[in-house]
Amino acid sequence: MPLVVVRAPGWKVRRFRRRIQSPCFMTTFSIRSAGEADRPRILALAERLAAFGPSTRPATEVASRERRALAEALANPAPGSALLTAEHPELGLVGVMLLESRRDYFTEETQAHIAILVVAREAEGQGLGRALLKTAEDWSRAQGFRRLTLTVFTDNHRAKELYGRQGWRPELETYYKDLT
Repeated sequence: MPLVVVRAPGWKVRRFRRRIQSPCFMTTFSIRSAGEADRPRILALAERLAAFGPSTRPATEVASRERRALAEALANPAPGSALLTAEHPELGLVGVMLLESRRDYFTEETQAHIAILVVAREAEGQGLGRALLKTAEDWSRAQGFRRLTLTVFTDNHRAKELYGRQGWRPELETYYKDLT
């Protein structure tokens, strides 16, 4: 089984094993805290987030906002947050995840939230999304959170299927109405 190695501040090295179905699949990912040197590739991956965005917003609007959020997380990390990158030894940076703490609307309990999770096209289907989700769970537990949330665009069926297979359950939906 291939090995996924996770390194983050204050953590021991984390290893994840997963089965592969083909020898052409990537075999090793390293997940670590992002640094300033990662900025260009992190911001470039924001374009991928627009690929699964809603049909109700222009892709440029989605990518622009996600780029701003990632740039802010790099420049001014919020307390109770983590910006992690996933690297492959040959392909370089192939994934980014922004973890935050948020207050639950109903209970007012602070909980962990995956604000951004993106995997590069060349790393799709290789188990990196699952490894990032597992890393988010580990980070959240290490921070003492009892709940981890994320949001997903309605049209992103592939991600929703992955989340369901990993034990995630839908809770809220957002509706909108244009008033112009």
